[in-house]
Amino acid sequence: MDQIRPSELSDWLARQPVDSLPAVLDVREPWEVQTAAVRADGFELLHVPMSQIPQAALQWDDERPVACLCHHGMRSMQVARFLEQQGFANVANISGGIDLWSLERDPQVPRY
Repeated sequence: MDQIRPSELSDWLARQPVDSLPAVLDVREPWEVQTAAVRADGFELLHVPMSQIPQAALQWDDERPVACLCHHGMRSMQVARFLEQQGFANVANISGGIDLWSLERDPQVPRY
């Protein structure tokens, strides 16, 4: 699993195969997404709370690149490890989460 900072996401996305649109998987709870959300830019943004990942992952292409995001990077790291254990080939954890995203990528994203 790759560990990437929000500022490194564009480089990570550029290294992905061109035949599949990478996904940023936001595993935060709905109230968190309402509080602060990112905008998709070069990726598909998926919102699936961590508790729903095991069921949702059954429907996903395990060859699709997935970068996991949460508030500070701990839940997303657990989800990224889970996806790897399920056979997903290209997984990253966005360390620092949306909190660091606000500082490094988009100051319009509120910090909470």
